[in-house]
Amino acid sequence: MPRAQAPTDSSRRKLTAARELADYCGVPLATVYQWSHRGGGPRLIKVGRHLRARWEDVDQWLDAQTIDSAA
Repeated sequence: MPRAQAPTDSSRRKLTAARELADYCGVPLATVYQWSHRGGGPRLIKVGRHLRARWEDVDQWLDAQTIDSAA
């Protein structure tokens, strides 16, 4: 059986793991798992038994969390 080939699109970035997402956002790993269970946080993907996120989804979620300060 032939193996599936990964996309060759050079614009694709590697998915982030839960630990890497927690480190990037500066939150405990448990918070990432709470986002998965309760909702909130960036969109997460289950890959087998592992949580992953697309960097584009993380960036969009962070942009949505931005607080505009009143000048």
